[in-house]
Amino acid sequence: MTTMPQEKLLKILNHEADECQDQAMHGGLARYAETWIEEAIAHFGPQAQAWVHEVADSLRHYSTLNTTEEREIMIMELLRQVKAGPHASSTAPQSADPPTRTELTNTHSSANTSSESRATSPANHRELDSDVTALQGVGSKYAERLHQLGVATIRDLLYLFPRRYDDYSQLLPINRLELGEEVTIIGQVRAASERSTRSGLNVFKATLDDGSGRVDVTWFNQKYLSGRIKPGDHIVVSGKVCEYLGRLCFNSPEWEHVDDELLHTARIVPVYPLTEGLRARWLRSLMKRTVDYWALRLPDHLPSSIRAEADLVDLEQAIAQIHFPDTMESLNRARHRLAFDELFIMQIGLLQHRDEWRSTPGRPVPINDVVLQDFLSGLPFQLTQAQQRVLNEIVSDLRSDKPMNRLLQGDVGSGKTIVAASAILLTAGAGYQACLMAPTGILAEQHFETLSRLFEQAPIQPTVRLLTSSITGQERDEISTKLERGEISVIVGTHALIQASVAFRDLALVVIDEQHRFGVEQRTALRQKGYNPHTLTMSATPIPRSLALTIWGHLDVSTIDEMPAGRQPILTRVIMPYERERAYGFVRSQVAKGHQAFVICPLIEESDKIEATAAVEEYERLQREIFPSLRIGLLHGKLRNEDKERIMEQFTAGELDILVATAVVEVGIDVPNATVMMIEGAERFGLAQLHQFRGRVGRGSARSYCLLISESSQEQATERLKAVESIDDGFALAQKDLELRGPGEFLGTRQAGLPQLRLAQVTNLPLVEAARGHAQRLFEVDSRLEHPDNRLLARRVIQFWSQWEKVD
Repeated sequence: MTTMPQEKLLKILNHEADECQDQAMHGGLARYAETWIEEAIAHFGPQAQAWVHEVADSLRHYSTLNTTEEREIMIMELLRQVKAGPHASSTAPQSADPPTRTELTNTHSSANTSSESRATSPANHRELDSDVTALQGVGSKYAERLHQLGVATIRDLLYLFPRRYDDYSQLLPINRLELGEEVTIIGQVRAASERSTRSGLNVFKATLDDGSGRVDVTWFNQKYLSGRIKPGDHIVVSGKVCEYLGRLCFNSPEWEHVDDELLHTARIVPVYPLTEGLRARWLRSLMKRTVDYWALRLPDHLPSSIRAEADLVDLEQAIAQIHFPDTMESLNRARHRLAFDELFIMQIGLLQHRDEWRSTPGRPVPINDVVLQDFLSGLPFQLTQAQQRVLNEIVSDLRSDKPMNRLLQGDVGSGKTIVAASAILLTAGAGYQACLMAPTGILAEQHFETLSRLFEQAPIQPTVRLLTSSITGQERDEISTKLERGEISVIVGTHALIQASVAFRDLALVVIDEQHRFGVEQRTALRQKGYNPHTLTMSATPIPRSLALTIWGHLDVSTIDEMPAGRQPILTRVIMPYERERAYGFVRSQVAKGHQAFVICPLIEESDKIEATAAVEEYERLQREIFPSLRIGLLHGKLRNEDKERIMEQFTAGELDILVATAVVEVGIDVPNATVMMIEGAERFGLAQLHQFRGRVGRGSARSYCLLISESSQEQATERLKAVESIDDGFALAQKDLELRGPGEFLGTRQAGLPQLRLAQVTNLPLVEAARGHAQRLFEVDSRLEHPDNRLLARRVIQFWSQWEKVD
């Protein structure tokens, strides 16, 4: 326990730690040294003289330091020194021999378990959700810096995980050092000197001896070391073995005294994310004190039965070992437990949302099986077995009094649209309304034309209309009026559908294409146009199973995993920059055969405006220099909607030979006569996106081609494009794309409404499936988490999800 002189000095040091400018006391900490000696010896007695004077020397040394970084390190040492008390100071003479590895390990272990190592926690044991300023050494300035790392509370600090680790656990004698190794040595300082170079660089050099040999260790611009490392001291040094003038050495390694609690050396050392004003050693020391005290008091929210079934360590051990691991094995077990936590809690939240959705009453749609069979038999093709299976799942949902919430996915060209069209027709045939929302006007126009064409041959002909931002005035008013009266059965549109002025008489089915391109609020706003309507979302990109269980874990997923008969494979080739003229010649030959071609401009991430400008320049260059005799059109995101529609109509009608475009043609464009997809700067696009571009051709009877023109000769870029060249399975490409780019870039935008994961990887399918399975089994017996054993888990689920939007 601290006593009066200690408490007084600790208050001064904590105040000083906020700025580290030696201004906590008038005249600096050195001036307080004499007062400290007088008061401390009067209180503790002469037997504490060694410790008291040691602290006084540190106070005086602090005032000699010139940089904030040096003072930050020293103030943490002072706090440790004062808190340790007089019993921590040893007056026994130092041995001439450095400690053995066993002695070092024992010292380290005892420091870990010492009650004194936890004494710097808040004196009144504040709760985990207290502000970080409750921790000693963290004032308002440091709290502001920690806030920049997302740390506001003690709990946040415990969950600020290292971004990597330096493994300094390999302890070697000096005579076994090898150049380039990351190692730890223990030695006695035989000599120590300080000098300044002509350029003003401060150089501190120490020579260490461990009985097997000697090695020089050098630090730069760390003047405070002259007062901390002295001949006769035993120190631990961890770092990379370097070479100077043919001799092995260390340059600016981590170091600590042997009798310190080893945080920065001789172990697996955590490396935390930093921000301006936070130093690595300061944060690591703060973390150690916080973890030692608070990890013991962190309640484990995971029921013991699940921990046992999943073979997981308890939360206290996981938190302790992820910050300061004893071994790589213990680190891996800690990461496994905490990653499982994230996925398990995410799955519980998704299952709760799914249950909440299903508990809301919906309206069953009476299905006319005769209408469905007549419609399907009138098509010029037969549904594949996969299409039929998925359609049966959707029809079963429509018949239910629980609102459907289903994701329909499949590879490019697998036939998702005809399945969605069948559901729309059945809904309209039952007397209800259906809507289909697409992210772009071009895609909405394509869907409108497709549905209109399909329904011309249907046993019933529902009224289908299009509503986009380009439709205004009297036509828009007429559509709104008829929609509200129920005179329009099917409406296809863009974001225009969610405007307040759009109302339905009886909306029973909502279909959302490319649902990840819409935010949660937009999707919710459309569903609120009806009374708990059935919802079918479609993904243009095949979704790996791990993502289907996480990002869309609250949905029922239907997968079309079979391609229609007669669909020809598209020949794909990677074209290097020097082969571009050959590619142009191939395009000319295809146009000469009466076919058409797409040319996709490189992806420019800065802005749509810059991308549009680049597309215009490429269009003009191709028209002027490469294809002067061909008819070329230009399509990019900055064109007015009516201009986009006009250009697409011209290309579809065969009035243009080549369409130069940006990524706006990624999905939804259906031109059977187009046989060439030439993609400039192909290495800038994701694999799944390239697969989508490729899917725009090969829709007719003629052989089709995809030319991937790379602007980079780097091996990694070429390897990615070779994967597209050799793999035509969209699901396999999607999995590879997910592994290469991660879920955020894979989706093209952050999936709104879902938490960001600190440790878990959604690409880790075995762990995702394990967490899902355990969550489902728990949910079956206690969906509301009301059992006493699950109350901590219920609270943790709320904490985990409270900072994120609700999924839909």
